[in-house]
Amino acid sequence: RRKVLVTGGGGYFGFRLGRELARQGMSVILLDLNKSPCDVPDGAIFYQSDIRDYPSLYKVCEGVDCIFHTASYGMSGPEQVISPHHLTKVKGHTRTRANRSIPRLVYTSTINVVFAGKPIEDGDEDSVAYVAPEVHIDHYSRTKAIAEQMVLSANGCSLKGLLQTCVLRPCGIYGPEERRHLHRVNVERRLFSFRFGDPQARMNWVHVDNLVLAHTLAAEALTPKRSCVASGQAYFINDGVSVNLFEWLTPLVS
Repeated sequence: RRKVLVTGGGGYFGFRLGRELARQGMSVILLDLNKSPCDVPDGAIFYQSDIRDYPSLYKVCEGVDCIFHTASYGMSGPEQVISPHHLTKVKGHTRTRANRSIPRLVYTSTINVVFAGKPIEDGDEDSVAYVAPEVHIDHYSRTKAIAEQMVLSANGCSLKGLLQTCVLRPCGIYGPEERRHLHRVNVERRLFSFRFGDPQARMNWVHVDNLVLAHTLAAEALTPKRSCVASGQAYFINDGVSVNLFEWLTPLVS
């Protein structure tokens, strides 16, 4: 029975990912600084700890086959203008993996690593470059880009077995009981007339269930059974449809 760790397992997405992994029969550890808002599903345990606490992280990673690193800080709200130790995103996986021989790491990044306000049309993983660090307007996006590059550079490392890594770049997440992305965008929508000025603006979103599926498929694609086809890769994740933000958002928040 495979044992997996979901950092940020008390968050909206991390909890749902852990719930699905447990449903698939895996032994799941949900790790989060904050307490889980919901009852822990059968097949999972919740471990409350700071991911920057290395001894604690080292302990909880014993026997883990795959880490889903969804934990992050500063996506919205006042945290965006506070510069915490960005190690919440980048510390832990490399050193812990080296000592625990964890073979797979799936990192949850963001489209913001390549987006800083300028429209991207028909962009793909090969054609769109990272935003320069000094161009990012918030610490969240900047440190996500740093973390993503660290994760990808660690792919193929051979310390105690070969490490396989990949990165997923979701856009805005929506779904049942989602309160963070939609609330933030609804506030921003009231400011669109002078902040953005383009009522025809289109963007991509991803339903939380599709994002969960993307993570489970990515983890499987890092195994020898799937020839490790996702090894060292970064993927944009969305529902495959671009929508007019004004038209799409109205029934969700009105």
